[in-house]
Amino acid sequence: MRIGFMVNDIATEEAGYTTTRLAVAAINRGHEAWVMSAGDFAYDPDEKIKARARHAPGRKYASGSAYLAGLRGPKARVERITVDDLDVLMLRSNPAEEVGARPWAQSAGIEFGRIAMRNGVIVLNDPNGLAKAMNKMYFQLFPEEVRPRTLITRDRDEIKSFVKEQDGRAVLKPLQGSGGSGVFMVDHASNKNLNQMVEALTRDGYVICQEYLEAAEEGDTRLFMMNGQPLRYKGKYAAFRRVRQGDDIRSNVHAGGTIAQACISEAHLRIAEIVRPKIVADGMFLVGLDIVGNKLMEINVFSPGGLGSAQKFEKVNFANGVLDALERKVEYAVHYRRNFSNIQMATL
Repeated sequence: MRIGFMVNDIATEEAGYTTTRLAVAAINRGHEAWVMSAGDFAYDPDEKIKARARHAPGRKYASGSAYLAGLRGPKARVERITVDDLDVLMLRSNPAEEVGARPWAQSAGIEFGRIAMRNGVIVLNDPNGLAKAMNKMYFQLFPEEVRPRTLITRDRDEIKSFVKEQDGRAVLKPLQGSGGSGVFMVDHASNKNLNQMVEALTRDGYVICQEYLEAAEEGDTRLFMMNGQPLRYKGKYAAFRRVRQGDDIRSNVHAGGTIAQACISEAHLRIAEIVRPKIVADGMFLVGLDIVGNKLMEINVFSPGGLGSAQKFEKVNFANGVLDALERKVEYAVHYRRNFSNIQMATL
């Protein structure tokens, strides 16, 4: 199997990233794992998609750090590959990281992935589905039952009115963004700074105002979905808890939170079942659900991370479960002569 992994930038990948774990698992199984950055694609005059890609030189890797050293080192295979000849192309870039500096890179994987998809490559997650999810407005398309009460606006007075309706407590964050950046907690003590918070957020666009969930004080749970179902491998759910530190409302690890083992409850599985139809309809193969109490706080469809954190507590390598699913998809494509749409292939 020939797999391509499209990332923001090969130079910024880390050993613990989920993409790195998937590439290592693929190589250790004897598959090809080509990695390309957002700026490496080309559409040639022969109407084929090409990419300047790198492949680690070894046949087996015991760690992500050894793999990345090989991938970036002088012995790596560096070729201009034909993306159309890949079996699978995994779009593992995060558009939020490209806001401002490289706006062209936000949709590069989606645009080139669409053409590769047309030529028979299984592209995951589905490019057209990802195009719908380019900012957090996508979250509002899921059932209201599983979402916190929300206002999205740039109007300061509307924001103030919403906060008042929530008894002076709410969470404000940018419509475009990830990793806990620009998230503010408004409470009675910080209400006097509300104008400054709104001004800071509206500089970059629209503001999401959400009701504050008391359960957030205990952190949130990241639960992976694969093929429209909670990802379960060797009897273990791919999930972990993210716990906030001190008074910081952000439980995101990049924002200083810590991780702990998750106990998946009926409430978690119920939310997963409610969101499943849309995830399947949009061709989302691998997704991260961020759950607080009985509410869904966020759905990560762009390069959801944390499989290594789940592995740390559950003691199973979930990357192998993902590779099992990819191998099955490629087999289906051969048996049925690719007689399924990409959206169907994404969750088969």
